[in-house]
Amino acid sequence: MAETVMEGGTLTNGVQDSQKTQIPTRKRIRWWLLLLSGACTAVGTVGGPLLQKLYYMHGGNRKWLLSWLQSVGFPILIPPLFFLYLKNLSQKTATTSSLFFMEPKLFLSSFVLGIVLGFNTYMYSAGLAYIPVSTSSLLLSTQLAFTALFSFFIVKQKFTFYSFNSVVVMIFGTIVLALDTSHDRPPGISQGMYLSGFFLTLGGAASFGLTLPMMEYSYQLSTRPIDYTVVLQFQFVMNLSATIVTSVAMVIDKGFQVIPREARNYELGEVKYYVVLVASAIVWQVLSQGVIGTIYCSSSLFAGIITSFLLPLSEVAAIIAFHDKFTGEKGMSLALCLWGFASFFIGEYKNARKSEIIIETNETTV
Repeated sequence: MAETVMEGGTLTNGVQDSQKTQIPTRKRIRWWLLLLSGACTAVGTVGGPLLQKLYYMHGGNRKWLLSWLQSVGFPILIPPLFFLYLKNLSQKTATTSSLFFMEPKLFLSSFVLGIVLGFNTYMYSAGLAYIPVSTSSLLLSTQLAFTALFSFFIVKQKFTFYSFNSVVVMIFGTIVLALDTSHDRPPGISQGMYLSGFFLTLGGAASFGLTLPMMEYSYQLSTRPIDYTVVLQFQFVMNLSATIVTSVAMVIDKGFQVIPREARNYELGEVKYYVVLVASAIVWQVLSQGVIGTIYCSSSLFAGIITSFLLPLSEVAAIIAFHDKFTGEKGMSLALCLWGFASFFIGEYKNARKSEIIIETNETTV
C-alpha cells in the first residue's frame, strides 16, 4: 500500500490522487475471484498428484516428462489474454491508460521465478516416484512453514492471532499425519532411492515456500496497479520459462524420443497414456492459475494455507482412487487442517472488513 508523503506539512495532490485509486485496488478483496482461485487450487492440488501416481503405477518412469507437463499447458492462457487485449482496445479512451502488457521488471521477475519453478517441478515429480503418496503429502505440507518464514522476511508479513493459530494448528496436523506414515518402502525401492525421494520432495516444499512470497514481492514492485490481466501475463511468462528449462532437460534426457515407446507399453493402453499426459498438463495449469490468483486476491501466506489445507484431501482422494486405508491419524490431521484453514479465513475476512471501513471513511472525508 502506498505510504503518505508530506511536502512542507501538506499532502501532495499527486499522492492523494494515487491513494484514491490504489488503496481500494490493493485492499478490497474480490471474494468471487478468491473463491474461484481456491477452487482451481483444489483441483490442481488433489488431481495433480493422483494423475502423476497413475502414470507411475502403470509403467511410466520419465521424471522430466512429468516435470515438463506441470508447465507446458500455459498456451491455454492465450485465448483469455487475447480477449482481454481486445477488450482493452475497445475501452481505450484519451483518459484511460493504453498500457496492457506488464512492466519489464515484472516480466524479468516472472521469467526468473519460472526457472526456479522448472527445477521445483522436477524435485516433486522425482520424489513421488520413490515415496508413498502419504509421505509425499506430509513433506509437501511443510511448505506452509517455509512460506510463513519467507513471507516474514521478504514481504514483511504481519502475523495476527488468526494467522499464527492457523500455521501452528496445520503444522500439528502434519505431525499427526507423520505418526501414521509407514516406514515400509514401496516394492522395488531401495533405501537410497527412498531417501532420495524424501529429500527431493522436502526440497520441493522449501522452494515452493520461497516462490509464493517472491510472487507477492514481485507484485509489490509494480509502479502500476496490478489487475487480473497482469496476473495472467505473469503466469504465462513464468510457465513459459519453466517449460524452456524442462524442455532442455527433456532433450538432454532424450525424453521426447521415449514417449511413443512408453505409450505402446503402458499398462492401461496407448490412448489412456496420452489422456493421462494431457489431463496432467491441464490440471497443473489450473493449479498454477489458482495459486497466483490467490496471491493476487490475498497473500502468499494465504496461498500456502490453502495448499496445505488441501493436501490431506489428496489423502482422501488417494483412498478413493487407490483404495488406501483411512486411519484415525489421517482423520485427525484432516480435522486440524480444516480448523487452521477456517481460522485464517475468518481472520482474513475481519481484516478485509476493517480495511474497507477505513477506505470508505477516507474517501468520504477527501
